[in-house]
Amino acid sequence: MGSELVQKYIGEGARLVRELFELAKEKAPSIIFIDELDSVGAKRLDVSTSGDREVQRTLMQLLAELDGFSPLSEVKIIGATNRPDILDDALLRPGRFDRIIDIGLPDIDGRTEIFRIHTSRMNLDDTVVPRKMAELTEGASGAEIKSICTEAGMLAIRDNRDTVTMNDFLDAKIKVLEAGRNKMKPVPALMFG
Repeated sequence: MGSELVQKYIGEGARLVRELFELAKEKAPSIIFIDELDSVGAKRLDVSTSGDREVQRTLMQLLAELDGFSPLSEVKIIGATNRPDILDDALLRPGRFDRIIDIGLPDIDGRTEIFRIHTSRMNLDDTVVPRKMAELTEGASGAEIKSICTEAGMLAIRDNRDTVTMNDFLDAKIKVLEAGRNKMKPVPALMFG
């Protein structure tokens, strides 16, 4: 929902925030879940474009709405972000979001279960062992594990097979995890002449 609050027209984002909170109050008890909170709640910098100013107006409206809520209210507000490091300090001030819960990457048991969930409808070869895949994917997120499972299935389909093998998962792991790491590498300035 966070990225949907930022609009290209001046004042639209702030209006959406206002309407969202009004609706939540009307329908109470209710929960407002703001996914990608960082898209509207990133640290404020010098404003350079009208788009940046619109994001700041939206953030200011969100802060105003949060200030209007009592902790005992029948409307609860939950925000989620992958980037807590870039959230504006004003959002994190006591009284706005009372608890910050860090949900880290899954441990080996979590990764094993995620592999089981995403392979439950796949025809797996006897060589596929979810625990082994979990051991080989330390540091992987749930989304990356899902992508590995999807890619392993696609590899079997491309090879005209009905069964997914451990080798499919190993190849998919390399493709998914290496692709993600390559995206994060800085691009040398020389490439742009």
